[in-house]
Amino acid sequence: MTVNRTQIGIIGAGPAGLMLARLLMEQGISSVILEAKTRKYVENRIRAGVLESGTVDLLNRAKADYRLKVKGQIHEGLELSINGQRSRIDLKRYSKGKSVTIYGQTELTIDLINTHLKAGGEIVFDAQNVQPNNFNTLEPKLTYSKNNIDYQLDCDFIAGCDGFHGISRSKIPIKDQNIFERVYPYAWLGILAESPPPSNELIYATHKRGFALYSMRPPSLSRSYLQCSPSLDLNDWPDNRIWDELQIRLGSQIDSHVSQGKIREKGVTPMRSFVVEPLRYGNLFLAGDAAHIVPPTGAKGLNLAMSDIQYLADAFLDFYKNNSFTGINNYSDRALSRIWKTERFSWWMTSILHKTKNESSFDDRIRLTELEYLLSSEAAMRSFAENYVGLPF
Repeated sequence: MTVNRTQIGIIGAGPAGLMLARLLMEQGISSVILEAKTRKYVENRIRAGVLESGTVDLLNRAKADYRLKVKGQIHEGLELSINGQRSRIDLKRYSKGKSVTIYGQTELTIDLINTHLKAGGEIVFDAQNVQPNNFNTLEPKLTYSKNNIDYQLDCDFIAGCDGFHGISRSKIPIKDQNIFERVYPYAWLGILAESPPPSNELIYATHKRGFALYSMRPPSLSRSYLQCSPSLDLNDWPDNRIWDELQIRLGSQIDSHVSQGKIREKGVTPMRSFVVEPLRYGNLFLAGDAAHIVPPTGAKGLNLAMSDIQYLADAFLDFYKNNSFTGINNYSDRALSRIWKTERFSWWMTSILHKTKNESSFDDRIRLTELEYLLSSEAAMRSFAENYVGLPF
């Protein structure tokens, strides 16, 4: 077995693991990322692309924002459609000048990988049978194999950034995990299409037929979603049905008709909220989807992972620069405080925009009244905008 040494062993080359490696490297702290998938697979995963200002700031710190500055679309507001009638929420006005940036997570991942490798960082793609070991001791280790050769990576700490189905959380004894979960009775039918969006800003829609979302992938692609059953059969949804349903739910307007185009991809996304506590077990730290899942309605998954990473990077920096355990000891509580606030907003936004199959007339009227109140109250819009553009990291 070949034995190597680094300071931080990172499991997972998604945005969370990549960002952690970048921030650490900029501070002179060494790390190695172990990724079970190939580089091609990682760079082609299609995900959301609404970035909070805190995420944009981290990309700048990571020196990986060169393409974002050119291709990112700054959105100062969004549209909300209620049974076909659209209204605009001015995010910049109600959040003290903040906004969000539209930039695909796929592109962000590519930027982080390229930046890290060009800077001399180490990413082991296609690492098989990655196993965290001894993380409840002062000598944690990661073992894995690559090209039929076994490796051992000795490190000071292990960061589990390997997603909801990764190995990291599964290695923590169940008795030491507090799990909180909600599974929603609906899902999203998502498409990526070669068509320009009908608006310069995102459109969130609630309709008697269900939820819809229209977003963009500049310059000529759109990313759209329709509320559907988790057991939906894609064969029952030909392209023309999808376009017709999007037009109905988003609302017909003369100057912003839904443009049809070639649909490149279709897929069904289940909806759940999930949090595990604590985020630290010995010298193993969970971050990103390994620690929590939010429904995609509020576009918080990637951004929540980035706040975890800032807190974790700060904790490691405090340890190596100041010989202090304060940041490490406080990481879980600090991250969970923001996680639960974000979970609350994602749950709320999901609940008021989605119509449940067995929803009573009373519940439906309360849901619609909540939306009407949002659009009629400056205080409500300030609260919405503050949460949507992102709470401070």
